[in-house]
Amino acid sequence: MSLWIAGITRGHNGGVCLLKDGEVVFSIEEERLSRRKYDGGPLAAMTKILDYTDKLDYLVIAHTTPVDDAGRIDFTYDNMYTGLARKLGLIDQHVHDHDEHPQVIDLSSVHHKLHAACAFYRSGFESATAVIVDGAGTFIPIAVNNNQVMTWELESIFSCEYPDNIVTLYKHQGARDPIPGVKMLMDSAKYGEPGKHEVCIDDTAGIVKSYEAVTDYCGFSFIEAGKTMGLSPYGKENPNIPKFFSDYGGKLWRTSNRNMVIPQYPNGALINGNNYAELETPDDFFADGNDVTMLDNRRDLAYRIQQDSQEEVLRLIFKAVEMTGNKNVVLSGGYGLNCVANYYYLDKLNEQGIKLYVEPISSDAGTAMGAALFYHHVVTRNTKKYDYADSLYLGFEPKYDNVENLVEKYDAHIQDAQDKDIVKLLREKNIVALFQGKAEAGPRALGNRSLLFDPSFEDGKDWVNRVKRREYFRPFAGTILLDHAHEWFDLRGMDETPHMMYAVNCQEGVEEKIPSIIHVDGSCRIQTVTEKQNKNYYNLIKEFYKQTNIPIVFNTSFNLGGEPLVESLDDAIRTLYNSDIEYLYLPEIDKLVTLKN
Repeated sequence: MSLWIAGITRGHNGGVCLLKDGEVVFSIEEERLSRRKYDGGPLAAMTKILDYTDKLDYLVIAHTTPVDDAGRIDFTYDNMYTGLARKLGLIDQHVHDHDEHPQVIDLSSVHHKLHAACAFYRSGFESATAVIVDGAGTFIPIAVNNNQVMTWELESIFSCEYPDNIVTLYKHQGARDPIPGVKMLMDSAKYGEPGKHEVCIDDTAGIVKSYEAVTDYCGFSFIEAGKTMGLSPYGKENPNIPKFFSDYGGKLWRTSNRNMVIPQYPNGALINGNNYAELETPDDFFADGNDVTMLDNRRDLAYRIQQDSQEEVLRLIFKAVEMTGNKNVVLSGGYGLNCVANYYYLDKLNEQGIKLYVEPISSDAGTAMGAALFYHHVVTRNTKKYDYADSLYLGFEPKYDNVENLVEKYDAHIQDAQDKDIVKLLREKNIVALFQGKAEAGPRALGNRSLLFDPSFEDGKDWVNRVKRREYFRPFAGTILLDHAHEWFDLRGMDETPHMMYAVNCQEGVEEKIPSIIHVDGSCRIQTVTEKQNKNYYNLIKEFYKQTNIPIVFNTSFNLGGEPLVESLDDAIRTLYNSDIEYLYLPEIDKLVTLKN
């Protein structure tokens, strides 16, 4: 009998990961199905389990608060997810004590641990030190000076060994209400672990919350920190803007400047611009409809938080290695998606012989996979290492049997096409959407749900940003044949970067050859690809290289601004219909879809 385990995560980046005997069957975020960005409550995703099995051995639930907080089913009063699994027949329908259903495991009290589990099991390391840098993880009530205070996980350090020895060593926890900073040793039993771990608690923002505050101040939703990362190179060192982090009264941990950043746990934080003349906004600036990102103080603040935060995470990595003695480091939590910081660490870590694995699904979507993998190892005691990180193509196989109907539905037409035809379109300054195979897990498009362009056009970034309805400063990525990667980019000791997790420096003379994917700081978020990793994509880039002598294509996610990546063929053609993108390449069936004139 096969062992079926589904991990789900409830909050933003809600999603489901299904395992069969420890192998990932699929991993999908709810937003890909519902088409609503950051959608929570993965109810649609749970129904997809039925495409593979009609029974689960375990449903493992991840979030930051207990599953009871998710709401109740009318009359039967089981929680939403137990209730849906029961109604779908995935778990035993005859268990009446739904809060104690033996097949439903609630791991919401160990949010950071599930980030660590996802990264560790996918890293390929025999053992590792996990560093988690996150916005606000599990809600943890704690007694401080005889007062009960609600705190949230900010940064954590774990020691990781097979099969399931993921042990908490350190936590920095933040409180919304003013409290004096305290350091203590806490019993780890509540996490199902032996011994005690170091805890530092204060009422300031953590690393990610500080970044969120700047993101909000720059005019974005606090969850859109990637935009701040893209804006940061437009700024400069400004001595009138204070540092974000400092030693806390001589303690061993560092905290953010509360005069500058006011945490709003669990969601977001605010910049207290009134305390600093440098951060003031000109009168009537917003009334005139101006773009706040054009202000030097916003740009300089974005620069400051990028520099300060990546330095803090590097310090935390060194602290983690010192605590464990283990130089295999895995990094996850929301800050793990900061590809500028990830590249920054490399030289510093290489000097110390520290090996770094950055989890590509570092967002909360990764906790669904972490929950499933962790509980698989709890149940089986299995010490086998799977090649989990070998591929991120973990969505669903596309269906082409209705392609003609979809073409007619969107008033398009379809024709035969090969790679050479697509390269011709790219060289004629067309954006070509690429749709094939299983969708990528995580936020990066890796050639299965991508928009492609010729990187040699000098105005390419501006053109594609307009078509995608993105901000002017947002950079783009490139995909390069691995055989040529080191000629074009400085990978700082990495053999490859297949998951687009690093914004790397280009080699001398490269920038003028591919200007549309080089950011203002001379970097490029790059993906290396081999024939084994993605045959169709590799062959297309190889044909582009043959015709242009450039082994790189401009690659960005197949979506419009504010929308999730496309999942289905219907999503793909509809996106063309609603935009200025005219071409959709389907290499698995050698077809090109175009809009009718």
